[in-house]
Amino acid sequence: MTSMDAVDQAILRRLQHDGRQTNRELAEEVGVAPSTALERTRALRARGVITGFHAAVDLEALGRGVQALISIRIRPQSREAIESVRDHMAALPETLGVFVVTGAEDVLVHVAVPSTQYLHDFVLDRLARRKEFVDVRTTVVFDYVQAVEQAELPVPERRGRRTRYA
Repeated sequence: MTSMDAVDQAILRRLQHDGRQTNRELAEEVGVAPSTALERTRALRARGVITGFHAAVDLEALGRGVQALISIRIRPQSREAIESVRDHMAALPETLGVFVVTGAEDVLVHVAVPSTQYLHDFVLDRLARRKEFVDVRTTVVFDYVQAVEQAELPVPERRGRRTRYA
C-alpha cells in the first residue's frame, strides 16, 4: 500500500466526489495552493493511486439495458487458459467487467446488452462454442446499483501500525 499524507487523502476524496472540478476548485476545497494540488494529483497518478477519470453512463440510454452475470468454468485450469479467457472476455464490447474467482466457477463476466434475445445469442454463439468452456451459466440482473457513484471509496489513514478507513 502506498503511503498518503492528509493532503493526498483529501485530494483523493475530493476527486472521487467530483473528478471534473478544476484544479483551482480542488485546491480551494483541500486548502492548498493550486500548484500544490496539481503536483500532488500528478504524483498520485504517477504512483498508480489514481488510475484514470471516467464518465458514469446510463446503460439504458445507450440501448444496453439488459445486464447479466455469466459464470464460466474452464478446462484445463491453467494460468494460460484462465488469462486467455479473461483477456478475451474483457475485449468484447458487451463486457463491463471480468472477475477471476474461486469456487465452482473460474471466471465471472458482467455484460450489458440490448435485449434478452441478444443475450441468448451472445451466450450460445460467442461463448458456449469455446472449447475451453466446460460450463456457462447466465444470471440476468434485475436491478443494479453502482456503489461507487453512491459514495467515495474509503481512503486509508495510517495511524501508527493501524490502518483506518475514513
